Parts: sequence; C-alpha cells; structure tokens
Amino acid sequence: MAVRNIVRIDEEKCDGCGNCVIACAEGAIEIRNGKAVIIKDSYCDGLGACIGECPQGALTIEAREAEGFDEKAVMTHLAGVKDGRSRAPTSVGAAGQACPGAKALHFPSRGEPAPGPRRAGAGSALRNWPVQIHLLPVQAPFFDQADLLLAGDCLPFAMADFHERLLAGTTLAVGCPKLDDAAAYVAKLAQIFSRNDIRSVKVAYMEVPCCAGLLHIVKKAVEASGKAIPVSIVKVSIQGEILEESGGPDIEAGGAPSREATRRIP
Repeated sequence: MAVRNIVRIDEEKCDGCGNCVIACAEGAIEIRNGKAVIIKDSYCDGLGACIGECPQGALTIEAREAEGFDEKAVMTHLAGVKDGRSRAPTSVGAAGQACPGAKALHFPSRGEPAPGPRRAGAGSALRNWPVQIHLLPVQAPFFDQADLLLAGDCLPFAMADFHERLLAGTTLAVGCPKLDDAAAYVAKLAQIFSRNDIRSVKVAYMEVPCCAGLLHIVKKAVEASGKAIPVSIVKVSIQGEILEESGGPDIEAGGAPSREATRRIP
C-alpha cells in the first residue's frame, strides 16, 4: 500500500448513469445500488479518463493510500468481461438492477434476411445490442471476428432496405459526428479495435457534409489502435439510395475515401 492518485466517487452527486463505467478502459467501475463504485483499487490507474464523462461532476482524482495499479489483474478481469459478462449498465433502479436496455446482448443464431423487397413482419438482421457507440462495451462476444458496420444514426431511417443491403451479417455501431463528441468516439472505437479481433469496418454515412465526419473518426481510431483493419465506405443519399461505395481499405488523410477505392453507383 502506498499513497498514489486514484479516482474518487462522490456518492451524493452520483446518479448512477453509468457513463463512467463505459469510459473506464480497465473495467474498474461498476454500478451497485444505483451508485458508481470502484471495484478494486488495483484496477484503477488513476489517470481519470472517466472524469469527463460524468454529467454530475461526481468523479475527481485524489491522492490517498491504495493498492498499486495491477495491469495483469486488469487483463484477467477484462478477459472475464470478454467471455460474456457485461460491465456497461447505463441506468440502475433502486434495487440495484441494471437497466435491460444497456445489457450487452449477442444474437449469433439469427439467419440472414431473404433477398428482395422487405415484406411486412420480416425478421431483423440485428445481431448485437446496444448499438450506440457511447453505450457499446469495450469488449463483447459480438466483436469476435466481426465485420463492423459503423452507420450514421439517421441512415437506417432513410434507407428502406438497410437490413438486407448493409446490416446483415455485421456487428452494428451507430453515431452522429455532429451532435456527439467526436474525440470520445475516436477513443471508444480505438479501444474496441485494439481489444477485439475486428476483421473489417464499413462506414455507412449520409451525403450531408456533417455525416462524413465518421470517416475521419474511423481513420483516427484505426491509427490509434495500432492495427491494420480494412475500411470500406458506403455513401447514401437522403432518399436512401447508395451513391458511392468502396470495397477497399483506403481512406485518405482528410477522412475522405480515396479515388481508387470509390466507385459511383448509377
């Protein structure tokens, strides 16, 4: 035991939203009885990546006597998470039960939708939950050997055949680079890329200028992960038509697809 920096959680300010749970790459925080708590001092590196995610200002860094940070123990802990135990509840009731809406779920047995026009009552092609980037766990079974589809969150509403043409067979992540924190997206996706065996990433974005920010976010996240992950793109009109797509990994420095990788759809 020695005095070191470690995260402190003010129980009175904490509302149990779970944002800090998602932001902590070491899995050091969980929700108990409606409040965030440090699971073990040895899991907390004291760097405070979680602090900026707290809307109530309940997290601070303090210097106190604590166990030293144990990277090996953290890796063992995260391996358990990867085996299927979710650590990312975002809402907890009075009895301390995690909100079902934030529980990581995998639907590996879902069949592929039949080709052709979508008929009423056809099954969903969704294979994972949650889907919003901020809510996705850093590690989960649905990331193993996954082809990740990163879609602008308006796109499925515009594209009537989204399930058949883009979603089938993929793990889904959705976000809006205009309304959300792009830097937080980069950090979260970089963790997902580095901690899982992602086979490929397809970025599906709308023709409106703000949505193209997803390309820049993915480029930065892949670079930060240190991995060589193939990235392809699909550009969709506001009427839901595919305008351009690429089958290759090339994304230029500005975040735009390279000319060689892109073809226009008539």
